[in-house]
Amino acid sequence: MERTGGERGPGEPGEEALDRPLPEKVRRRVVALTGDALGGLTVAELPVPLRQYARFTPQRRVRFAGNAMAAALESDPAFRRRIADRLREALPELADSVRGGTFPAAADPVDVAAVAYVLRPEGWAKLVAAAGEEAQRAQAERAGEEAERELARLREELAQARAAGRAHAEGLRAELEAARKEADSLHRRLRSALSDVKRGEAAVRKARAELEEVRTAAAAEKAAAESEARRLRSRLAEAEAALEAGRRAVREGRSVEDMRLRLLLDTVLDAAQGLRRELALPPVTHRPAETVDAVEPGRMTPKDIARRALSEEDPALLDQLLALPQAHLVVDGYNVTKTGYPSLPLEKQRLRLLGGLAGLAAQTGAEVTCVFDGAELAAPVLLAPPRGVRVLFSKPGQTADELIRRLVRAEPPGRPVVVVSTDREVADGVAAAGARPVASVLLLRRLGRT
Repeated sequence: MERTGGERGPGEPGEEALDRPLPEKVRRRVVALTGDALGGLTVAELPVPLRQYARFTPQRRVRFAGNAMAAALESDPAFRRRIADRLREALPELADSVRGGTFPAAADPVDVAAVAYVLRPEGWAKLVAAAGEEAQRAQAERAGEEAERELARLREELAQARAAGRAHAEGLRAELEAARKEADSLHRRLRSALSDVKRGEAAVRKARAELEEVRTAAAAEKAAAESEARRLRSRLAEAEAALEAGRRAVREGRSVEDMRLRLLLDTVLDAAQGLRRELALPPVTHRPAETVDAVEPGRMTPKDIARRALSEEDPALLDQLLALPQAHLVVDGYNVTKTGYPSLPLEKQRLRLLGGLAGLAAQTGAEVTCVFDGAELAAPVLLAPPRGVRVLFSKPGQTADELIRRLVRAEPPGRPVVVVSTDREVADGVAAAGARPVASVLLLRRLGRT
């Protein structure tokens, strides 16, 4: 291929060479330009090490074949000339300027150096070196600007810290003044309390003297009362003897009156029986005791079952709870699955738990609702709930615990509701609402038994 301008091939007399490594920015730009131009070459025109990357996108070529392309440009003149031809087509103005030795003022020095490295006109080594120096200068300028911004930020923070320190000192002085005033007030209260104590001690001494006088008077009154009691007991004995004599006289005179009263009672009873037959009165269905307002014994509830001699982790306890009429089982889904099989993915945890709950619902006939926390899901879950099991997910911004408490509050008072969760806050909340909480391990053991 014919070369133009001042381009030279490697090994030719007067070939220029770099006296230092290619600047990193220039090298990355050379690799990027080569990756873009590589797609315009046939597989036969590529060096053998680069042929495997022919079908890659330019970005993947730069990522996986950057070192290979840089080595081929340096060691393979024919490949470099083909890349140079593609650059002349892609960047004609910049390529012409580099070959002519005049460079646009607005051109990026890194782009100029990269094109010069590939085209290699006269003086290309100086262009590459100048681009490296320009990149270092720009980096130094950016570092200086960042240092100035950091210095300004630190000065601002120092000013804020000083202002905060002054404000804190003012606050401490105000607190000290308030503490001094409080101490003065406490001293005054202490002096007043000491004065009250002295007055109280004087009052106690006076009260003790009065108490002694009262005790003396009480002893005299006690002696007089005992004498009067002895006199009254004597009179009582006399009265009791007179009463017994009177009772004997009355018993002797009551025999005739008793006979008359019994005859009158038999007459009244016979008249009442005849009146009942005449009126055909129905038997009494209500009793006076039924009109008295009181609390009657109720039916068995989930709380009553807890008083039986069963362990809180015995699966038979769950069977007794679900055997209650119209029982409703509410399950904290992730609380149970992360207790029983936390190593499984969430999807498999849900499927395993729901399969066990379906069998439990079929065996007991109880209503079963399983609640999962929707906050742990990246997207809505698409699944067909098993027969007999209601599956619910909490809404965004709402936890599964709140949804469980809402389900319990929605039930009518008196219906047996059993909530499965090891979370103490959930258990206390549903217990206050009238439900019966049980531990997750109890349900896991019951499902493992089937």
